[in-house]
Amino acid sequence: MFFNGNIIDASVNYSDHLKTGARIEYNLQDPAFKAVIQAIALGSKATFSYQPTLDEMKAYIALQQGKKITNYDTMTITEAQKEEATEALLRAERESPIAERATVGDASESGLIKFCNPIWDIEEARANYPTFAYEQEGKIVESLIPFSSEIKFNLFVRDMNVDEPNPTNLDDGLWVFMKGAPERILNRCSKILINGEERDFDEYYRKEVNSANDSFGKMGERVLAFARFRLDPKIFSKNPAYEFDVANWKKWMDVRERDPSIHGWFPMYNLTLVGVVSLNDPPRVGVANAVQKCRTAGIKVIMVTGD
Repeated sequence: MFFNGNIIDASVNYSDHLKTGARIEYNLQDPAFKAVIQAIALGSKATFSYQPTLDEMKAYIALQQGKKITNYDTMTITEAQKEEATEALLRAERESPIAERATVGDASESGLIKFCNPIWDIEEARANYPTFAYEQEGKIVESLIPFSSEIKFNLFVRDMNVDEPNPTNLDDGLWVFMKGAPERILNRCSKILINGEERDFDEYYRKEVNSANDSFGKMGERVLAFARFRLDPKIFSKNPAYEFDVANWKKWMDVRERDPSIHGWFPMYNLTLVGVVSLNDPPRVGVANAVQKCRTAGIKVIMVTGD
């Protein structure tokens, strides 16, 4: 990770630290680190999700009964047994190592939430700071822009204090969180978060960030940048609900300063850089062997990435 002007080794998951005492370089009380964790939790979509399949339920019941089943299609279980198996399997999932828990989302976000969750429960975080939504023509519109390979970023507008419908300060208002490829995020930032203070993202800090980004890239890791913007509650109000134009933003995406004539405009530039995170993205088990077999057979192997 790069934040607060420094590269910090975050390769040890906090849950592993608690279990084994493995040394960690990050400090959970560091405001800058907290800001990165906040940006990860509120700027991503992946979730932990696991629902036992019928075969898994049957396998559990068979194990409890000491039976060896070779074909689960012929085995039947009662509704009571389904409930018992589901409860036991869900409990086992919750108690399993964080790295082994099932997720819904892309590989990068799954890795991010597995790092974040032992420090700050993502479900609780997103419930406390929900995506801002408003009603338009009888439909609920969530203020977010989903990730795509075309734009290489995603964006969420979060309500930072649901108990305050008419905030008078930035901290209780609506915040924009953006996550994406560094080349799509860094040029949108005019500020950088240092020691809890938003400072000018000047030549010195840009050089530091670019150096960290290059260092991560040379290790063959997947790199993501995180940024935020604290919106002025006088303009971007909760009540009445400001109608963020997340459907047609591409029409005005180059407008960097507020233009009252553009309905639903919101800032996508002049953001504050929170940090840069790199993720180890090793080839799947068996890939090297498969590639070697192809080469032995005279097959040319070409790698195609999402970039």
